[in-house]
Amino acid sequence: MDVQEPILSIKNLKKTFGSKEVLKGVQLDVYKGQIIGYIGPNGAGKSTTVKIILGLEEDYTGQVTLFGKDISVSSVEYKKRIGYVPEMADLYDNLTAEEYLTFIAELYGMEAEKAQGKAEKLIRLFGLYDVYQSRIASYSKGMKQKILIISSILHNPDVLFLDEPINGLDANSVMIFKELLAQLASQGKTIFYSSHIMDVVEKISNRIVLLHNGQIVADGSFEELKNQNREGSLEEIFNQLTGFNEHRETAAEIVSVVQEV
Repeated sequence: MDVQEPILSIKNLKKTFGSKEVLKGVQLDVYKGQIIGYIGPNGAGKSTTVKIILGLEEDYTGQVTLFGKDISVSSVEYKKRIGYVPEMADLYDNLTAEEYLTFIAELYGMEAEKAQGKAEKLIRLFGLYDVYQSRIASYSKGMKQKILIISSILHNPDVLFLDEPINGLDANSVMIFKELLAQLASQGKTIFYSSHIMDVVEKISNRIVLLHNGQIVADGSFEELKNQNREGSLEEIFNQLTGFNEHRETAAEIVSVVQEV
């Protein structure tokens, strides 16, 4: 029986900013069709990991292999097979959605005519056709988020990196988006999903990787994490593993200050 090769392999990944070691030897193999919930407290190293894989951060030690090739010696060609929704993104507000999506598609190597046709279909499906010719500056936060999502899938990538992708989306759009991820994974796409919204991560991920202080402290399905003597919701497991159990006390102290006369 053939052993499946990982689509992404991270070996002993370390990264330092000044005197602070942000990543402390991360080891991770990711396989085709997985939806990875990549979670951790602020400052744990999640975004740094993703930026290294995307080629946006350098000066790391260890090895990152994507699509079977070490990214440190690969050309930018591998990036054409990646989609990315960053947590904070600056869109070109003076462009219309049509202009922006065509521009992004051409950066990925798509022909303008094909990109325009595909973008128009996706815009309709995301319920934005009425504003397709409007400048992005006039869009709401949720509308801008939909444009980011469309721009990340327009070129049919093999791997998607999503950082808080449902920020600003309405309830119906969130339902469509969660189903979209499930169907993309069933088609063999690999999805890295980073979020602080634990109930969403719990529902959509078939594998959860928890990063704490620059190291992986948990890796498995939600059921596997629960069975490792850690009962409760993903949020409760998260708090147990990261040592955070002060939320009630802190909230009570905030309320007492708010209510001071």
